Amino acid sequence: MKLHEHQAKEIFARFGIPVPEGRVAFNLEEALKGAEELGEFPLVVKAQVHCGGRGKAGGVKIVKNREELKEAVEGLLGKVLKTFQCPEGKPVSRVWIEKATDIGRELYLSITLDRARSKPVLMASAAGGMEIEEIARENPEAIIIEEIDPALGLMPNTARKVAFRLGLPVKDFTQLALNLYRVYSKLDASLVEVNPLVETAEGGLIALDAKLDIDDNALFRHEEIARMEDKTQISELEVEAHRYGLNYIKLSGNIGCMVNGAGLAMATMDIIKLAGGEPANFLDVGGGANVEQIANAFRILMGDEDVKAVFINIFGGILRCDRLAQGLVEAGKMVELGVPIVVRMEGTNVEEGKRILSESGMNFINAEDMWDGARKAVELAGKSG
Repeated sequence: MKLHEHQAKEIFARFGIPVPEGRVAFNLEEALKGAEELGEFPLVVKAQVHCGGRGKAGGVKIVKNREELKEAVEGLLGKVLKTFQCPEGKPVSRVWIEKATDIGRELYLSITLDRARSKPVLMASAAGGMEIEEIARENPEAIIIEEIDPALGLMPNTARKVAFRLGLPVKDFTQLALNLYRVYSKLDASLVEVNPLVETAEGGLIALDAKLDIDDNALFRHEEIARMEDKTQISELEVEAHRYGLNYIKLSGNIGCMVNGAGLAMATMDIIKLAGGEPANFLDVGGGANVEQIANAFRILMGDEDVKAVFINIFGGILRCDRLAQGLVEAGKMVELGVPIVVRMEGTNVEEGKRILSESGMNFINAEDMWDGARKAVELAGKSG
């Protein structure tokens, strides 16, 4: 689950991480009141969306007086902000107004899980700000990476070493980094990022931006944070899928995927790409999918106007293929299937499962294997498009 910048900064402040003073506003009246409480201009108005690259897209504006503030807020609230990370755009339903910071230099700092190392890592760079993605791509040696032993946590000597390499005040940076790791570990975060981390003209450190992603599987331990979720930043189909208990992520292609198991889902998307197509989603119905789950999955897939064909890729281990096929037929009677459905099944009673689908009289097309299923789905999506 992603948090907005203002939510992350409120949490950072509770953990002793310095952030600029600011106010969140959902309308112009709140923005003007917040600016009055902050006391003086210049101020910075930031669109609150779950997208990086806001600055380049016009989502961050420095304002020098009340009229500029009003113009900036009205130009952002209620609009859709498109960035290079979110070309489809995200709606702006709130803005964050904060005191301007006298910036000396901008750096990058984050803590995240490195799956290759199976450990958290602290990542830092003397080059931060809007160009960090380009720097990481073109000059990866500019990124400092330090492993963190999960049993010990981030050690002060590790933070001090990074401070020396960055040329930052050692005591201040060490305390900030240790507090950032406390946020990461205590809140079950998957990412804690400060970009930019600013060294002010006076030599102090401040988190000028804040990104905080929480592991969905741990939200039951953090009810206060779970209530912070902004569903306007999530597609309607993802919200509906969450209500049905389905693991669903909307993508940009036209081939809907229904799979049991996250690993198989990833492999399915890969093989669709290999066959020349583009997956429209990630959808894992789980190992013990029943008729109701399958029907709900169909509702999600059919609710996506971009989907021109569906590729169902199921390994029948816990769930026998004949029972799966019967479930697909029954679910197909509950939901109007407006596009061709390619089904690849493998496992117990697979031949009986294929027979049930073939004799159903419905728009199911059996595939011999994953590659055959992917090719058929790509071909059918092309014809439907």
